[in-house]
Amino acid sequence: VQLVESGGGLVQPGGSLRLSCTTSVSANYAVGWYRQVPGKERELVAVPTSGGTTYYTDSVVGRFTVDRDSAKNTVYLQMNNLKPEDTAVYYCNLMKDWGQGTQVTVSP
Repeated sequence: VQLVESGGGLVQPGGSLRLSCTTSVSANYAVGWYRQVPGKERELVAVPTSGGTTYYTDSVVGRFTVDRDSAKNTVYLQMNNLKPEDTAVYYCNLMKDWGQGTQVTVSP
């Protein structure tokens, strides 16, 4: 399975970005988002639940939203009210496969 991410960049605090993850298979219902800061372990950001909803880590609740477009095999991570602590490389994941990562930097 191939996953291709895009949409990262530099944004000021309070700004927004939308990340995209396009998969090579029709399984975007199972795609999750993670992020990693150098020197730290990769952490969960938002993942699908068995009940068909999305679980968000506490620090992004109310600010990040996952949308899924089955027709395009694409999953989006809409990130609003970004904070400097959101700075990381963001990865999408489908089972054992990972995207290449996209850098998000939040800085004045």
